[in-house]
Amino acid sequence: MPHRNIVMLPLLFCGLFQPLHQSAVSSDKKNRTIIWLSFNKTIIANYFLEGCLDCCIKCLGGVPYASLVATILCFSGVALFCGCGHVALTGTVTMLENHFSRITSDHATLIDVVQILQYIIYGIASFFFLYGIILLAEGFYTTSAVKEMHSEFKTTVCGRCISAMFVFLTYILGLAWLGIFGFSAVPVFLFYNMWTTCAAMKSPIANLTSVDNICVDVRQYGVIPWNADPGKACGQNLADICNTSEFYLSYHLYIVACAGAGATVIALIHYLMILAANWAYLKGACQQTHAYQDIKTKDDAELQDV
Repeated sequence: MPHRNIVMLPLLFCGLFQPLHQSAVSSDKKNRTIIWLSFNKTIIANYFLEGCLDCCIKCLGGVPYASLVATILCFSGVALFCGCGHVALTGTVTMLENHFSRITSDHATLIDVVQILQYIIYGIASFFFLYGIILLAEGFYTTSAVKEMHSEFKTTVCGRCISAMFVFLTYILGLAWLGIFGFSAVPVFLFYNMWTTCAAMKSPIANLTSVDNICVDVRQYGVIPWNADPGKACGQNLADICNTSEFYLSYHLYIVACAGAGATVIALIHYLMILAANWAYLKGACQQTHAYQDIKTKDDAELQDV
């Protein structure tokens, strides 16, 4: 902000209120007073507008846009995986209970596993909500630390240690999410096989053979034990299962959950690149700050000797 504006500001306020102290003013003076007030108000408004504009530009310059994009992608991926995966698991259990395993004791283990997976989903959602905010805050810190090259040496070293810790942790989480991504593709594969089997029943080739011979046995996938009754669906019963809302909804939700896991993997890779770059920037800033402090210490020692 130019210094002349700072000097003019008290004068403008004085000029703004100075005509109001007069008890009797002619109409001509009143008109001049109104013009003077309007002029002063315009200049004061421009003064504060320029100050707000400079403040906004400074704030926008300190935003870590790469970390912000990675955080939005991470939140979106985790939300899709957790939300869609939770609902899809519930629909899968309902479909198995109604069509493949009517005795509760046969799929009791499956119900326990599904409940454990749903609790894990709750934990994943909570953890990554907090972790994404922490990484975004670390991005803000690193951006300000790099812009302020002459920050304290201890602060810069602490930033390097934090960045290195987050690089290692994000790398481990990225590997874990690769496993989650592969695991989430398994139900998509199972439902896809079931969907293609139902589609094959409607083809002209299926009409040449007995439709009742086309079956889907979920026991071979290890979802339910071999003694489950009936354990498989054939013919028209299989077609009815494919037309249920549980099958249609669960199939598409598993696809979206798998896509969300893939988006989370991409976000973590993005985070990993950002953190590695931030660590390198902080390392350079630390070296420059260390060299600056060494030179300053030598200069102070020489001045004391003189």
